[in-house]
Amino acid sequence: MYLPKKVTVKEVGPRDGLQNEKKQINTDDKVKWINMLSHTGLSFIEVTSFVHPKWIPSLADCFEVAKKIDRVEGVTYSALVPNQKGLEKALAAEIDEIAIFMSASETHNQHNVNRSREDSFAILKGVINDSLTENKKVRGYISTVFGCPYEGAIEVAEVLRICEKLFSMGVYEISLGDTIGVATPKQVNEVLSLIFREFPEGQFAMHFHNTRGTALANVNASLELGITSFDSSLGGLGGCPYAPGASGNVATDDLYYLLNTMGIQTGIEEKKLKAAVRYIQEKIGRRLDSHSSRLLEEFL
Repeated sequence: MYLPKKVTVKEVGPRDGLQNEKKQINTDDKVKWINMLSHTGLSFIEVTSFVHPKWIPSLADCFEVAKKIDRVEGVTYSALVPNQKGLEKALAAEIDEIAIFMSASETHNQHNVNRSREDSFAILKGVINDSLTENKKVRGYISTVFGCPYEGAIEVAEVLRICEKLFSMGVYEISLGDTIGVATPKQVNEVLSLIFREFPEGQFAMHFHNTRGTALANVNASLELGITSFDSSLGGLGGCPYAPGASGNVATDDLYYLLNTMGIQTGIEEKKLKAAVRYIQEKIGRRLDSHSSRLLEEFL
């Protein structure tokens, strides 16, 4: 059984986690939470998304959040950017790294950003070019890699086609998303094995949702194939507003437990991570979905 010695955990809770919450978290509480995350040992935090508030009202304070957070040396602060206008705001907010996104599914792409995939490529090319000109690294997300709520199964050939285009545009890493949480370890093995025939495994991260309880099993399958970068959301927050049935992301606290007990280094400090879990659970006002957060309640 192959296991890497070290894994990078990329925290997406402040963006992917909060975008789907019904309760609005005020700006200062978001800022305090991100500041807590910055001191947990995480080296990457996706702090917000520069989308129009009409589409994601819960992230309407994106600029204020990005400007108010305390920047900790060694931590990369990223934001999701859908278009040129979003990029202008992200650059003005001094975001470290730009994240762009599109779907492997034509129908989901239409629902998510109201345009075709080909139109998305044209817009993303400009965003990526301008980001690189400003010396900002660009990371890409591909949604619905393992299944779509509208189209069902997705051909790996389509995923490969999108990867080729995004890498050719200058994206340094692509996060492969199981947006609705339908993947199983067998499918992960099959899909990644095909992708790695064309591209090195070091160019990919995995983004699993835990809709059917298979996220950690899928993480383990990915580890065995050489993946060393994983997106996660503290407490299991998250979901996609434009993917019916999608539940939260794999929980950072559960992911930490898995990796730590397997002897894989993450740089994360458990006590500080638990404090951040307690804080955001209190602000959201409901019990979080992660197994680790439930254990915290039992032993309080």
